[in-house]
Amino acid sequence: MIKKVIFYTSFFALVMIFGSGFKRYEFKHIPGFHLEQDTIYYATVSNFVALENKAINYIETPKSIQSFIQFRDKLAFKESQGRYNVINRFGYMGKYQFGKNTLRVLGITDTESYIHNPKLQEKSFEALLSINKYILRDYIKKYNNKIIGGVKITESGILAAAHLGGAGSVSKFLKSNGSIEFKDGNGLSIKSYLKAFGNYNTSHILAKRSVNLSHLEYKKPNDNILSTNDVISEEKIEKTDEKTNLQKEIINP
Repeated sequence: MIKKVIFYTSFFALVMIFGSGFKRYEFKHIPGFHLEQDTIYYATVSNFVALENKAINYIETPKSIQSFIQFRDKLAFKESQGRYNVINRFGYMGKYQFGKNTLRVLGITDTESYIHNPKLQEKSFEALLSINKYILRDYIKKYNNKIIGGVKITESGILAAAHLGGAGSVSKFLKSNGSIEFKDGNGLSIKSYLKAFGNYNTSHILAKRSVNLSHLEYKKPNDNILSTNDVISEEKIEKTDEKTNLQKEIINP
């Protein structure tokens, strides 16, 4: 009898010990955040979260616009493989392959000075961007972010395309909804430049009717440079006479 009492007492004691480790699940109210029972909550980046009584809205960061430096370097590589002291077989010269007529528009007449002056070449590149931005200002405003000929139009794309074929060729392409397309001697097109150079940051380039860089013409830096007789490879983008129309376009934009 005593053994039975001890057995049942021990049995109920063990049941109580193990039973105390399992409690019924209960919902608790947490200050500032509570979901009702059976509520399904989907968290997204745009949901508001309460933190120290301040509402913080988490939003997805948009893709950054690529920098002007990337735009400049990419275009320079297309033009001359990024080399300052190059003259191609058509007479276009420097890192950005300028012709004599375009240089005259910028007040530069001494091509020997130009080919030895990296600072002047960089200044002339930005100067031409400013002039093309002025000439094409209405087109940039009208067509920016629109799809023309299957390509999204952006300011940087327009400026790069104008560097390739002149502002006149770009305006014809846009006005014709992409049906009139300029191509250079190697088959590179306005359309390809609009696409390749789209969405870069050229916002700091000011639209200017004219720029004179003659005051920088004779300052030659002591750089180690290649011979001015160096001719770029046949892969160089061949320029056409479209660019020679720049001076007329500037006078009568």
